[in-house]
Amino acid sequence: MPPTIGIDARKLADFGIGTYVRGLLEGLAGLPSDARFVLFAGRAARDAGLPALDERFRVVAADAPGYSLRELAALGGALRAPGLGLDLFHATHYVLPFGLPCPAVVTVHDLIHLRRPEQLSSRFAGLYARALLGRAVRRARLLLTVSRATADDLVAWLGADPGRIEVIPNGVDPAFFADPGPERVRALLAPLGLEPPYLLFLGNPKPHKNVARLLAAFARLDPAATPPLVLAGARPAERAALEAEVGRAGLAGRVVCLGHLPASALPALFRGASLFLFPSLAEGFGLPVLEAMAAGIPVVASEIPALRELAEGSAELVDPLSEAGIAEGIARLLGDARRRAELAARGPERARQFDWETTARRTAAAYAVALAGGRTRREAA
Repeated sequence: MPPTIGIDARKLADFGIGTYVRGLLEGLAGLPSDARFVLFAGRAARDAGLPALDERFRVVAADAPGYSLRELAALGGALRAPGLGLDLFHATHYVLPFGLPCPAVVTVHDLIHLRRPEQLSSRFAGLYARALLGRAVRRARLLLTVSRATADDLVAWLGADPGRIEVIPNGVDPAFFADPGPERVRALLAPLGLEPPYLLFLGNPKPHKNVARLLAAFARLDPAATPPLVLAGARPAERAALEAEVGRAGLAGRVVCLGHLPASALPALFRGASLFLFPSLAEGFGLPVLEAMAAGIPVVASEIPALRELAEGSAELVDPLSEAGIAEGIARLLGDARRRAELAARGPERARQFDWETTARRTAAAYAVALAGGRTRREAA
């Protein structure tokens, strides 16, 4: 009898993890399989619009506040609903609910909540993250990570068994490889008030994204020789604080804060950039770096394990703790046309090694291993 696999799709509308969930679901829908899937989606995910899926996929409402004990109880109740008959549950974040009715696999994207607890909203949030990550390590038949860096963190920080960890990288949307030409790019950017050339940062302005040091580094650069900096990705509640930070840095005339943009706007946004800047202090994967490389945009990124693993010589890596080092990396690339051309050629080659079909195929293979028993005992609720 074909297995029935539950997938936590509640974060579909979120920034990074939402891209992962959408890419995985679209990839699974394209695989020849008789498996059945039950997608657990909250209101935000349902409103965001699930990808086009076939009759093998069923959507079940799972509304509960995130990062709360109510979440664990409500999601567990949804999984145990009569008639579902789940054989396996895939927690696409790290949340394993109470009362699991079946074995589980868990995707752990990063351990930033443990490595940088100072940026969490409360002490409870830190305790919750540690408890749930520990629960995932103990109870999941398989742990899926998006990079070797995160797999190493799971072993070092939580004592995870390396034999139960499968590294399955994210994919990149084919839209980032398509080049519509400079005139079309300019036309697509015009509604955003942008005109190439510019430098680009894309991401939320959380502390680990290191935007403050990026602004300080940018302030060191000669305005006459440096294009403006575009900061994209801040949610409405974050944008005002970011604009204030830009003002305090004395950069109001040189930095543009775009805020959050729809996914459809991102390929043109990358194409119009001279450089993509991503000096993050911590990452589990770094998908925007991959998207920039797919678009043929030279990248200045942090010399940290996940980004070093992702770039593999296809980006300019800098010390994210050094404002001078970040500034020097940007100036070095802006002043070296040959190096920019080299990275612009290497980037798409590297990015083509990552696609959602492969992510889905390898995830489906992990499901089969977990269904067959994996390397651990069957979990108790």
